[in-house]
Amino acid sequence: MNITETPPLRAVALACTLSPSPTRSSSQLLAEQTMAALAEHGVTGNTVRVADHEVKPGVKTDMGGGDAWPQIRAEILGADILVLSTPIWLGHPSSIAQRVLERLDAELSETDDEGRMLTYGKVAAVCVVGNEDGAHKVSADLFQGLNDVGFSLAPNAVTYWVGEAMQGTDYQDLGETPEKTAGTTKTLAANTAHLARCLKSAAYPLSS
Repeated sequence: MNITETPPLRAVALACTLSPSPTRSSSQLLAEQTMAALAEHGVTGNTVRVADHEVKPGVKTDMGGGDAWPQIRAEILGADILVLSTPIWLGHPSSIAQRVLERLDAELSETDDEGRMLTYGKVAAVCVVGNEDGAHKVSADLFQGLNDVGFSLAPNAVTYWVGEAMQGTDYQDLGETPEKTAGTTKTLAANTAHLARCLKSAAYPLSS
């Protein structure tokens, strides 16, 4: 089916680099490449660098006092797809990615009129970059958290690049995108957009 004949989709990518703008970021770059790949499937949206906003620690939808999470949350709830992009630090997702998951924990108690979490029917995908091993471990951590708070995951829902351990080359400094990473990004986009359209057309059934 041609994308013009299918429901439009919207995505938001959260780049969880520790560095605020205008510092260059490999996590931001891979998130933007993933959004470009999603655009080939009729998906529109934008990328948010979380470090540019005051997202307070906590597990509520609004922690008050200038908390920027409610605005970011509104973008997530207004989208069909959430892309979470993180660097690897000491074998783990960034602290900002962890904070995003902690804030998403509030969705466990937010439901629609039929008792389903507001994130049901939304699809998540993950981007990982780093100069050390751990991309599979990091994606596994994020997959579990995202699924716990109601997001669905398509097959091959992660794209990543890891440089040689203990070396200084960043993803953003490569002369061109490695073929394998470009290929996994395209697969992620195709599968994620497909699943999002399926769920938009047919919601999950109510639990008994």
